[in-house]
Amino acid sequence: MSNYPDLQLYIGGAWRRTSDTLPVVNPVDESVIGATPVATERDLDDALTAAADGLKVWSRTAPSQRARIIRKAAALMRERIDEIAFDITREHGKPLAQAHLEVIRGCEFFEWDAGEAQRTYGRVIPSEPGTRYVVHHQPIGTVAAFSPWNFPMSQPARKVAGALAAGCSIILKAAEETPAGALHIARAFHDAGLPAGVLNLVFGVPARISEYLISRDQVRLIAFTGSTAVGKHLAGLAAQHIKPVLMELGGHAPVIVCDDTDPARAGEISAIRKARNAGQVCTSPTRFFVDEKSFDAFSASFVERAKAVTIGNGLDASTEMGPLANHRRIEAMEVLVADAVASGARLVAGGERIGNRGYFFPVTVLTNVPDSARIMQEEPFGPLAVINPVASLDEAIEKANSVPFGLAAYAFTDSAANVDRLTEEIEAGNLSVNTLEASVPETPFGGIKESGYGREGGTEGLTHYTVVKNLSHRMSV
Repeated sequence: MSNYPDLQLYIGGAWRRTSDTLPVVNPVDESVIGATPVATERDLDDALTAAADGLKVWSRTAPSQRARIIRKAAALMRERIDEIAFDITREHGKPLAQAHLEVIRGCEFFEWDAGEAQRTYGRVIPSEPGTRYVVHHQPIGTVAAFSPWNFPMSQPARKVAGALAAGCSIILKAAEETPAGALHIARAFHDAGLPAGVLNLVFGVPARISEYLISRDQVRLIAFTGSTAVGKHLAGLAAQHIKPVLMELGGHAPVIVCDDTDPARAGEISAIRKARNAGQVCTSPTRFFVDEKSFDAFSASFVERAKAVTIGNGLDASTEMGPLANHRRIEAMEVLVADAVASGARLVAGGERIGNRGYFFPVTVLTNVPDSARIMQEEPFGPLAVINPVASLDEAIEKANSVPFGLAAYAFTDSAANVDRLTEEIEAGNLSVNTLEASVPETPFGGIKESGYGREGGTEGLTHYTVVKNLSHRMSV
């Protein structure tokens, strides 16, 4: 397998190095495996100019041609899946099998939005004779996009896919901690023949780049996936310039387990999903509200499976869960566990760092956690689960809605009546019943409340990347 890639910026269809870099650390052993280039203001100015030039070409490119290039790039990424997945596992730590699935998922985003490029329909509004009212959807312009470290390839893919399908140019600031996925996306589009300047890739200090780009006139939309705190800051910067934002922010997903489902099976499924990506997923199931009649069986099943999760190097085929991405996540887990236990919660699995080299932390389970504990209001973004009994569906829904987040929610039930209530009453942008899959490319994904606004995927996915223009046309004066 090849070495970790030589990381460079991609601006105006050309690669460039920088004198200033940031280390890329392998979370398995804390070794430095690469160097992420840090963009200067001159690099950003060049990216803005390139994006403006690219927009002139790409926005006037036929949707069918845009779709052809996007699909070609996706096909190249599928061909290179082993190389991309290997790089992702080394920089992020996730098991190689999960990295493969991430690459496939990213390609599916491109393939879906390529089709949507040809379906951004307008409409003709009925009018009096001699007059036509026609609604057009046009590319919004240059997009400044910011993607997080937890999914190095699929998260940038969502932003790039939406922007390019809509006819926009984009400046992507990808995560400096896990940069290889975005680099492979840029390589694929370069090789697929994307016109110069349509896609530009930069890395660097997040605050400096975001503040610089958002304030520039060339940027017409800010697309961000990340924490609620950072999202609020970026939205505030955008508001100063009256610029729209697409925000996919934090979550704290509840799981309601009703008394009419198989609690042991639900517990096993839940523990497996909690370990996915080491819990570093904005849609990760975290707060489990289990009917008190099923609580013991669900908890026992969950804990048994959680303790059985094989933790290790993601390059080992037997590994089910790799390390956390960085030392900050270890510290966050330790603080939340200590606070919960001090508040009266029971620690029934995990709870302590594994070893002293590499960022390994086990699937950790807390039960009977009081509402006053921090974990009941703060997203852990790690392999930490809370299991609490509830006396009724009413109580479960109330507790599920008690946080300021509303991204994903889940439930296990075989009752159509329960599903109807949950659909109407749960405050979340995505509700999944008897499955812990929050979204697929053909469905809209996004949150409510402090989990953000706007949607990615589905027929709604290109909405924020376009502007609506109404044409009023009288045939003669």
